[in-house]
Amino acid sequence: MTEKVQTEMSTKYDPKAIEQGRYEWWLKGKFFEAQPESDKEPYTIVIPPPNVTGKLHLGHAWDTTLQDILTRMKRMQGYDTLWLPGMDHAGIATQAKVEGKLREEGKSRYDLGREKFLEEAWKWKDEYAQTIRAQWSKLGLGLDYSRERFTLDEGLSDAVKEVFVRLYEKKLIYRGEYIINWDPAAKTALSDIEVIHQDVQGAFYHMRYPLTDGSGGIEIATTRPETMLGDTAVAVHPEDDRYKHLIGKTVTLPIIGREIPIVADDYVDMEFGSGAVKITPAHDPNDFEIGNRHDLPRVLVMNEDGTMNGNAGKYEGMDRFDCRKQIVKDLQEQGVLFNIEDHLHSVGHSERSGAVVEPYLSTQWFVDMQPLAAEAVKLQKGDDGVDFVPERFEKTYLNWMENIRDWCISRQLWWGHRIPAWYHNETGELYVGRTAPEDEENWTQDEDVLDTWFSSALWPFSTLGWPDIDNEEFKRYYPTDALVTGYDIIFFWVSRMIFQALEFTDQKPFDDVLIHGLVRAADGRKMSKSLGNGVDPMDVIDEYGADSLRYFLATGSAPGQDLRFSMEKVESVWNFANKIWNASRFALMNMEGMTYDEIDLSGEKSVADAWILTRLNETIDSVTKLAEKYEFGEVGRVLYNFIWDDFCDWYIEMAKLPLYGEDEAAKKMTRSVLAYVLDNTMRLLHPFMPFITEEIWQNLPHQGESITTAAWPTADASLTDTEQADSMKLLVDIIRAVRNIRAEVSTPLSKKVPLTIIARDEKTEGVLKANSAYIERFCNPDGLTITHNTAAPEKSMSAVVSGAELFMPLEGLIDIDAELARLGKELDKWNGEVKRVQGKLSNERFVSKAPEAVVEEERAKEKDYLEKRAAVEKRIEELKNL
Repeated sequence: MTEKVQTEMSTKYDPKAIEQGRYEWWLKGKFFEAQPESDKEPYTIVIPPPNVTGKLHLGHAWDTTLQDILTRMKRMQGYDTLWLPGMDHAGIATQAKVEGKLREEGKSRYDLGREKFLEEAWKWKDEYAQTIRAQWSKLGLGLDYSRERFTLDEGLSDAVKEVFVRLYEKKLIYRGEYIINWDPAAKTALSDIEVIHQDVQGAFYHMRYPLTDGSGGIEIATTRPETMLGDTAVAVHPEDDRYKHLIGKTVTLPIIGREIPIVADDYVDMEFGSGAVKITPAHDPNDFEIGNRHDLPRVLVMNEDGTMNGNAGKYEGMDRFDCRKQIVKDLQEQGVLFNIEDHLHSVGHSERSGAVVEPYLSTQWFVDMQPLAAEAVKLQKGDDGVDFVPERFEKTYLNWMENIRDWCISRQLWWGHRIPAWYHNETGELYVGRTAPEDEENWTQDEDVLDTWFSSALWPFSTLGWPDIDNEEFKRYYPTDALVTGYDIIFFWVSRMIFQALEFTDQKPFDDVLIHGLVRAADGRKMSKSLGNGVDPMDVIDEYGADSLRYFLATGSAPGQDLRFSMEKVESVWNFANKIWNASRFALMNMEGMTYDEIDLSGEKSVADAWILTRLNETIDSVTKLAEKYEFGEVGRVLYNFIWDDFCDWYIEMAKLPLYGEDEAAKKMTRSVLAYVLDNTMRLLHPFMPFITEEIWQNLPHQGESITTAAWPTADASLTDTEQADSMKLLVDIIRAVRNIRAEVSTPLSKKVPLTIIARDEKTEGVLKANSAYIERFCNPDGLTITHNTAAPEKSMSAVVSGAELFMPLEGLIDIDAELARLGKELDKWNGEVKRVQGKLSNERFVSKAPEAVVEEERAKEKDYLEKRAAVEKRIEELKNL
């Protein structure tokens, strides 16, 4: 399909106007849908599913923008690209939101009952899923909505059951009574990585438990005196001479009056404190293990909501922290507590509710992680491991996997995947299965649900139809190609996806993991509601457009690094987009009615034409290579420099000469170059700025329906002309040098000044004379002399460029002393450059180890810098002799 140029572009760049309706047009055209029936090579990314708890934040915008760049680029490169969207039910977080909404209505989930509460949760999900989709559209994300998934949809629920049953049958899932992290606010278990540790000012409470035989006492210390009510022993080290004679004796537990033994255990650190520790097996993970070794009873003294229970005696019903205050007072009155020492210590808090986490004895479901982690580590240490970008995060991942603990997967919630386990109402027999027992009325299903991360860990393959491994889409699109995510969920999610994929598909879930950092405020602080420094990405889009936000997010930092948000930098990207818009309007006005077939680059080209085509080839190569390495910050720099400097500031200005001239052949060539370069530039830029590039491309002479499916640019070697490109660089250097000289002596371009250019040789002289029209146009000389064997004019401002010297006699304007001072600074500059490059070349390690091309490049620089230095030294001598 060949389109003629339109000229309907607005005179002003207005992001809202060009974004309006474009996304719906893309969706209607099904440009983002995968093509499983095609013979193209597949490329797959599954979106890290956002939680249906609210709106997307800047971190989501960053993460999804990077994925959109990858998938748009791959689609243009001819891949059958699938970017699969979806959302996560987010058990604890969503249930907390729904319960909060009910509280505002004066209700609790228990008032509704499980089924009615789940209806409310599904309503919440539907509302916020719609919000998230609207935000995805506003960002311009090229998602294949025909394959959208949700972690609680039927297919994924079947996958979760399948995984649970298989792991249970392999004895890798078990149920047991252990110390777990308990959130008293949400009333649910937490995994280790759902606990955030914060330094809190607390105290060490020093107590003396009396020996039952009345022969004295033994000193212990604790930060949680309320747990002493559950003490069932005091432990000492078996080799501690201070206590050997007490091993086997008993002490009387203060307040409760329970007689508990003194036991010997190697766990005790003789050097810490008194060398004796209280043992509370139901409220401390280390004490739990000691209790198992010594067959100690487990006395739980708290309820699930953090209040004290019947085992706490007279403190029953009190909040745990109120109990702490009261028990400290009572122990002091009894003379048991003899010292309170200030102590700053790390206290676990629930990631979701913020409550202080309680180590708590509970019967839960666990995954035996050792066999699963071992396989993942084995893969990673082989030749076919997952490639982490940046590579340093592989160490973070391996360190976690090699030191992993069993995973507590049960949660005391209603919203989530209910555990597929049933208990017989009479015998208590346990049944685990994909479906309920046949005589279901005699069985009761486990009330708990699975940790959200249990279903998220299956995301790369459950979304593609697993466990049906004969599913054509699973066979075509799995394993996926890349995962893009933040470093903060390597433990939560990345590690779990890898070991579950290996266990259930015998393949790694993705080839690459691109790790990005966190979006921080401009001052480097973390964005948070409490600090009031959060930024809504939708507000940024309303002000500056999606393209400006996307380009800033994608190019603002290196892989793995945090990104500081800056509205000023977003605004500067808007200025960049505005520059592109205005340059494109100029180009389009000069190709009225032109068709794609009329683009013809086979004729004679000006030096500017040859240069911009050469620079385009270089840019295509650089952008493609850098993007393949996920170096989007560098891609942004390359594109910015090419578009702003080379194309807009130089080529378009030089193109005006033939466009406004009488040479029809030159005019036709310039029109073709403008169309070709702008077309290819828009394609390169499209993954970063999809809206403005589509709008401009639709106005260009083009082939195809949309830029989203246009071919990715490839460098055309026949259009590279390094000799002409070098000539253009010389012209640019001369024009810049003349402008700098004029600026130094405040001489405007409108004032004509004589210009003499002394070329290094006849060849350079020929190049300059052949292109003198550019020098005349952009330097506005009052007489232009180009030669290679003339003496330097006296009393002139001068500049040295590669291959030539410039002289501008400024009679009555020049200050010789000021010019000598300026030349002195320039001499210092070239002395520094010579010293630097010669230092490199004198380094034997550099010369022997660096690629030959790199060494030759440095030698060429040395030659150039020496020539420039010599020319400046010569000019200084000339001025001194005036």
